[in-house]
Amino acid sequence: MKLMYFAWMREHIGTAHEERTLPDRVKTVAELIAHLREQSPGHAAALGNMDVVRVAINQEYCDLDAAVADGDEIAFFPPVTGG
Repeated sequence: MKLMYFAWMREHIGTAHEERTLPDRVKTVAELIAHLREQSPGHAAALGNMDVVRVAINQEYCDLDAAVADGDEIAFFPPVTGG
């Protein structure tokens, strides 16, 4: 599975993308997030408040109960401001 992080999430985690193999217990986006929070303090900080983060599976926005599978590309987007 390819994981992609944008903006301040990338800074917390220390990389823009990473490859992971899912444990068998991870079947949904919410379970993936819970798993990733356990991987490092940076992951825990970046994924600590999912009320402000959007998630896409294979370039389609999804809910936290969406199913995930090995081979998916999961992108995490924090809110963005501009001017």
